Amino acid sequence: MTIGFSFRTVASRSAVTRAALACSAVCAAGLLAAAQSPATALADAVPGAPRPATPPRSALDQPGTQVRLRPGAPDVPEDVSALSWLVADARTGDILAAHNAHHRLPPASTLKTLFALTVLPTLPGSTLHTVKERELEGIGAGSSMVGVAEGITYRVADLWRGVFLNSGNDAVHVLASMNGGWTSTAAQMQAKARSLGADDTRVVSPDGYDTPGQVSSAYDLAVFGRDGLRNPDFARYCSTSEAMFPGHAGSSYGIQNTNRLLTGANGVERYPGLIGVKNGYTTNAGNTLVAAAKHGGRTLVVTVMNPQAGGGLTVYEEARSLLDWGFAAAGEVDPVGTLPEAPAVPPAGPSAPAQAAPRPGRAAGPGRAAGPAAAARPVHSARPTAAAPSQDEGFGWSGAAEIAGAAVLGAAGVALGLRLKAARSGRG
Repeated sequence: MTIGFSFRTVASRSAVTRAALACSAVCAAGLLAAAQSPATALADAVPGAPRPATPPRSALDQPGTQVRLRPGAPDVPEDVSALSWLVADARTGDILAAHNAHHRLPPASTLKTLFALTVLPTLPGSTLHTVKERELEGIGAGSSMVGVAEGITYRVADLWRGVFLNSGNDAVHVLASMNGGWTSTAAQMQAKARSLGADDTRVVSPDGYDTPGQVSSAYDLAVFGRDGLRNPDFARYCSTSEAMFPGHAGSSYGIQNTNRLLTGANGVERYPGLIGVKNGYTTNAGNTLVAAAKHGGRTLVVTVMNPQAGGGLTVYEEARSLLDWGFAAAGEVDPVGTLPEAPAVPPAGPSAPAQAAPRPGRAAGPGRAAGPAAAARPVHSARPTAAAPSQDEGFGWSGAAEIAGAAVLGAAGVALGLRLKAARSGRG
């Protein structure tokens, strides 16, 4: 059986066409409405319904101490007086506890960790360099020095030992000159910090010397220390206790690392398993420290900035307390955030060829191969970010536009079919 339609006038056919288009428009509008996210649609459909909440602030953005203890976990040490501190797992990046993690403070010579991250990959340790007078200009009054002298030829590896062991600002000035200059190196360090997700850091003086506007944070310093440990040269330099440094006329003299937790100097008990990293002191920064230690299969990174109690050695004892707690609390706390990851860093050591600076990325712990297991870990972001919508959050406006377009085309097809059918009916 055939069902037909009879149309007597052009006007009636136009009316049907308009009706078909109107129907399609209504369908398209309905589809567009349906394309909104379920939460938005619900809020619009039900008067007074709450709209989706904005992402909560990260725990690390909150002032004070942040820690999530499970039942039976040891309490965080109460005698830590530092203005800012952080304890993190170097392999996973999980932050076990922190205090004012993003508080921006002068970093002193701990900023040399960022200097090394930036410059080490560009200057092979075997490179020979004869120091020029201009390279030692502009060193701040009262700076720590290793004894770099004009006219002496050094290996770059010697200069790096001067940076890590003696915190020599003279060695930093020479290396920065080799890297393109003081201002250029500061700009490169700033870019490197951003690429690592260290947004609290402002670099003005690459050696960490007190300079207006120069700041970092316990969070950022932990990022630098953790990422640095993945570079074999960085790890070797920062863990060296003693070395010989070139002097005049072929002579040399001994230098010792100023990190007391590493050497056990000045009555500070050496910390078992300490890897090192970097300490610092300036008038504005007070005492600062980035330290890493390994017990069994776990490596922790601790940052301590400006203790308010005790003397100049307090920074080491407070770092010791935090390391002890971190190892005791392993598996007994939920992370309050995560340090960002970065790709593996190629070595630029004594026998390695010059390497271009690595592309920005994420960091891992010492001796860790960045592999699928690390990538599969859930990330507790230290700062809230807008997540991409999942597939079950509605079509989205691009999908809705496609649906609406299809509806209009369908309507046009229906109208055309009706016109053709009417024409055939009119012809008998």
